[in-house]
Amino acid sequence: MARNRIYLCLAHMSDEGIEQKYIKEAFDTNWVVPLGPNVNGFEKYLEEFVGQNKRVVALSAGTAAVHLALLACGVGPGDEVCVQSFTFCASSHPITYLGATPVFIDSERETWNMDPELLEKAIIDRKEKTGKYPKAIVPVALYGMPYKIDQIMAIANKYGIPVVEDAAEGFGSKFNGQVLGTFGKYGVLSFNGNKMITTSGGGALITENEDEWREIMMYATQYRESYPYYQHEKIGYNYRMSNICAGIGRGQMTVVNDHIAHHKHVQALYEELLKDVKGVTVHSQPATGGYDSNYWLCTITLDPSVKVKGQENAYKTIVTGAVGGAAGVIHAAESATTDCQPNENVEALRVFMDQAQIEARPVWKPMHKQPVYKNAPAYVNGVSEDIFKIGMCLPAGPYVTDEDVKYIVDTIKSAID
Repeated sequence: MARNRIYLCLAHMSDEGIEQKYIKEAFDTNWVVPLGPNVNGFEKYLEEFVGQNKRVVALSAGTAAVHLALLACGVGPGDEVCVQSFTFCASSHPITYLGATPVFIDSERETWNMDPELLEKAIIDRKEKTGKYPKAIVPVALYGMPYKIDQIMAIANKYGIPVVEDAAEGFGSKFNGQVLGTFGKYGVLSFNGNKMITTSGGGALITENEDEWREIMMYATQYRESYPYYQHEKIGYNYRMSNICAGIGRGQMTVVNDHIAHHKHVQALYEELLKDVKGVTVHSQPATGGYDSNYWLCTITLDPSVKVKGQENAYKTIVTGAVGGAAGVIHAAESATTDCQPNENVEALRVFMDQAQIEARPVWKPMHKQPVYKNAPAYVNGVSEDIFKIGMCLPAGPYVTDEDVKYIVDTIKSAID
């Protein structure tokens, strides 16, 4: 019998169908617009969840949240922003939207996130080279893993630089009991279809206080002034979340803690079942220091010496679409290889698992190795490039059962020669 495909992470609707209740309410009341009762209600749920007396603005995407946070930090043409290199492009692209330059900071090996020592080195060096400090610092909770926020905040405060926490992958992750996204000046959340909870697409920005919230809200709604006609005194954006999407989010908030618990359970299963597999290491949070990851995705590293079936055929064929079926990829690559890519055994394992109906992917390619950022300043130590060569993401979403995890582990074992 054909096996159903196991995806990396797909959002799961509440068993009671609460999402449909809120969506129906939006249609019944004709609130099918980018604002409304569901948006307000979702924001209140989020504020209760993150705590720390923060305010939240629900937006159309996590990328929009990064953009508005940087804008509110005063980032503009000619400025620089220190941003984690080991991340998805949504952390760095908004910097360029504003005419600024990303300064990429490599990772430390414990959490795979921004290296505080490199961060401070970069801040000092950029001041010497440009005459001014970077305008903001953007650490990222890679795959849900908390960054060393205590050290990062100490450095940021030392030089008077605001921190924008990109917790898009880290919704519900904590450091010393405090939710990520609430330490810095701003915090970014994402509710894309593969995140811990979803609104189908969407994000949110965590702000410090009422004044910051009000200003962000203005920017998110075209910066329209309070006149009976459209008056604009600043350039704004159409970034507000829709009432339909927010209805899904309100329902999702009823199961968020269950989702987080499930991801942690799956992580523990991987750690147990793979502990004796030679050459395969499950990446786990530091045992001490207050780390509490949501384990949005579970990740492994594969020793270069591990031989995988089909390894001799890795990178022999050009991929014709995005791995994972991501939409919008229409530009065919000119070559099957690049100057920075996962090892042949990692690619062979990905293909082997794909044939077994298991979606697995390489970890994020460091931004400082992306062609589009070839001229951007980068402070590197080799950590993210090393991990990119040997790292892989495994399924961890709410639909992944214990039996699925066992099947995935058995498939990994059978792939190794």
